[in-house]
Amino acid sequence: MSSIKPGLDKQLKRQSMWLKESWIWLLEKKVLTSEPRAAARPKALDVGCGAGLVMEVLGELLDIQGVDIDPGMVDEARKRGFDVSQADALDLPYEDSSFDIVYCSFLLLWVRDPVKAVSEMKRVSKTWVLALAEPDFGARIDYPENLAKLTQLIIQGIREDGGDPTIGRKLRSVFGACGLKADIGIHPGVWDLDKLYAETMDEWRWIDMTVNVGGRKENLSVLRTAWIDALKKGSLFQFNPFFYAFAKK
Repeated sequence: MSSIKPGLDKQLKRQSMWLKESWIWLLEKKVLTSEPRAAARPKALDVGCGAGLVMEVLGELLDIQGVDIDPGMVDEARKRGFDVSQADALDLPYEDSSFDIVYCSFLLLWVRDPVKAVSEMKRVSKTWVLALAEPDFGARIDYPENLAKLTQLIIQGIREDGGDPTIGRKLRSVFGACGLKADIGIHPGVWDLDKLYAETMDEWRWIDMTVNVGGRKENLSVLRTAWIDALKKGSLFQFNPFFYAFAKK
């Protein structure tokens, strides 16, 4: 892409806010405490960095460079003061073992060859290869039952947009194909009713953007009404798992 998809920037910011505390906790618990304390922060590469939102979250812990294939995203990240280059995750422009930590987030969902992407991440890393967050929309739960169609519509929209909506469950297989034994886990993410109220407008903006791709228009008004009714009654439940994978070379 040559520019940021309308609405994508807001969704990326939402994801970063949801996962910020979990990312920091995981890095401090699983990665940084396992290495000898050094004077300098570990050198890291953010693959598929987008506008630099994850770099911003982790910048106090890591000395981060970024790469993204989208020139629009690269421009946005540079405007925010980040060291970012335009590059393909399947062909990273770095020597072997150039970084202490190489990570991605919401990247494997979209790349055409996740095994190749993780292989490249492994190649340029000295020690750690991390997938900080990858979703599995096939395991999404929308309740009451009259909302169940949302899952299939979202899955269809992501596939039509070139993504793999069930990449989360494949992380162990992907990392294993690269010779990496990954620690797989899931981020906490069940919203209470107050959070559901606060997120509803943005959640439905993202649903509209995701479902209505490729020139296809889906009438979501019935599902949106059912969502709001369940929210008002206090019976709404929504969950979408976001998995992580941490591997040491």
